[in-house]
Amino acid sequence: MNVWLMKSEPDEFSIQDLYRKGRENWDGVRNFQARNYMREMALGDLVLFYHSSCKTPGIVGTATVSKTAHPDPSCYNPESPYYDAKSSANKPRWDQVELTFESMCQDTISLRYLKSLPTMADFELITRSRLSVMPVKPPYWQVLEPLVRQTRDL
Repeated sequence: MNVWLMKSEPDEFSIQDLYRKGRENWDGVRNFQARNYMREMALGDLVLFYHSSCKTPGIVGTATVSKTAHPDPSCYNPESPYYDAKSSANKPRWDQVELTFESMCQDTISLRYLKSLPTMADFELITRSRLSVMPVKPPYWQVLEPLVRQTRDL
């Protein structure tokens, strides 16, 4: 099992939204590196759900990959903010994955806290802060796992 981190602005789609829906496609990714990471995801991989562009950015919950990368239909829709005229049904440029809710963290694991940990200094979340999808390599998962596993009762 691989571990990934995926960012969402909570006013667009929050961990609470995923909880209510149960499962949802993660669409609208328009960065080639993030898309390539999604293409590497496997069924059952763990995803750390991260709230960005908010008062306290940080990891707020977990999900699992329930459907691997497949074409993101929003890239074909001229009415969508994610439309891409260069994408076609024969050669889609953008993918999405389906996520299934797993848990909510007891407390937000804040970016500020993560930056304070010397062991996390080279984590992509800190070194490539604009990237919305990234792997969580084993040394970082060892630090994060006990924090993430403290879940909130729903």
